[in-house]
Amino acid sequence: MDIVLQQIVNAISLGGIYALLALGLAVVFSIVSLINFAHGELMTVAGYGMFFAAAVSLPFPFAVCAAVLFAVIAALLTERFAFRPMRKADATGLLLTSFAVSAILRVIFQNGISARPKPVPLPSGFAGVIDLGVLHVGIVPLLSIVMTALSLVALTLFLNRTTLGKAMRAAAEDFQVLRLMGIKANRVIAVAFAVSGALAGIAAVLWIAQRGSVDPLMGFVPVLKAFVAAVIGGLGSLTGAVAGGFALGILEVLFQAFLPDAALPFRDAFVLGFVILILIWRPDGLIPAPAARRS
Repeated sequence: MDIVLQQIVNAISLGGIYALLALGLAVVFSIVSLINFAHGELMTVAGYGMFFAAAVSLPFPFAVCAAVLFAVIAALLTERFAFRPMRKADATGLLLTSFAVSAILRVIFQNGISARPKPVPLPSGFAGVIDLGVLHVGIVPLLSIVMTALSLVALTLFLNRTTLGKAMRAAAEDFQVLRLMGIKANRVIAVAFAVSGALAGIAAVLWIAQRGSVDPLMGFVPVLKAFVAAVIGGLGSLTGAVAGGFALGILEVLFQAFLPDAALPFRDAFVLGFVILILIWRPDGLIPAPAARRS
């Protein structure tokens, strides 16, 4: 039982990171129908933000704030200079633009900083474990769960209680009607990208807390899996993105924990096979978006 409880904690911790990333993808997709594969590079920008903040001896909380701020600024810059000029393009053009932005940022990281991983110093307390009797919870997984929960609560309050949040929800329902009501489209889209960047920054902090370093390719695999999570949950559905992220995290941890040793190299194949079964059962995702926002 203690092993099962431990794996549940690990699954929630990993699923929370996927949920934050999938939510960042879904926020942008629900408004501008863009699958932003440069979202992974926002994670990497946040990681380098932590690295440079630590290099100038900023305290860890300030380094975390710097990471999120760097990701938000990077998201706003990519929206302004890459995606806004392409806004009237079709879905294929937007998709290719996101791949181009991703490739350009990756080359900048490799040639401008380093192709090798850069260590990010973490507080010594992160290596600790909290003893709960039958359950031993690491500080990092516990922080991941807490930060994910706080981030989801903060985003929910923002979307439900603020004017800009309500405008984003309305844009997700019918963007053209929103513009006819006099609300500026550029502002709503910029806020959506800023929220997406903030979620990527928080996810980057949690990811680095587990691996302790940043490199130019750090965001590629997590965001690829977050895209799978968004599809499982229902592309364009914010609630579905969260559900898909946790579902994917649970699947990965359970297969890692309970597959025989001979089958462990094929863990991702088993996970994706299970994803295919889910999509056969629910083609539009676990919690589908309104029909107008599906792809």
